[in-house]
Amino acid sequence: MSLRVSEQYFTQLPKYFFVTGGKALSPVSALNAFDEALIKAGIAQCNLVPVSSILPADAIEVDYVPITPGAIVFTIMARIEGETGDTISAGVAWTFGVNEEENLRYGFVVESYGKVSESELKESLTQKILRMASVRNMKIEKIRYRIESINKIPSGMYGSVIAAVIFVPVIDYDKIKIK
Repeated sequence: MSLRVSEQYFTQLPKYFFVTGGKALSPVSALNAFDEALIKAGIAQCNLVPVSSILPADAIEVDYVPITPGAIVFTIMARIEGETGDTISAGVAWTFGVNEEENLRYGFVVESYGKVSESELKESLTQKILRMASVRNMKIEKIRYRIESINKIPSGMYGSVIAAVIFVPVIDYDKIKIK
């Protein structure tokens, strides 16, 4: 295998990402609710590996990509489960920023979740991302959000909400549709 081919297949610098979310209720368990939220988000067939929150400078956001079942997929995910009567929310916010002194540009993602309303969660995400920009001395572009919520889980049910940034694995690059 040539170096060029091996770089194509083994690079650890993500090139494409998409953002997704899901929510679900289950009468069986919180785990089943989580599984069904993953199905609704379109990522239940993936082996999800959590990573921290940096987007490469040249990363391109794309529409949802149907990922090959069994693929190992890197994700930045917020999730929470709850029970009868709980209000639950999970979300991610993302942006790109520039530190002019160091001539750096890259993106970052924050996650938040809790037994809070969607508006409370959005405020938490905003404060977190502004702090990340501040400590990096970065001027940021537009902040984007993906938030999922369930207001008052019904009696006898478990709930789960997720929001995730998904790095598209190389094997699925041929399925990408650029926004």
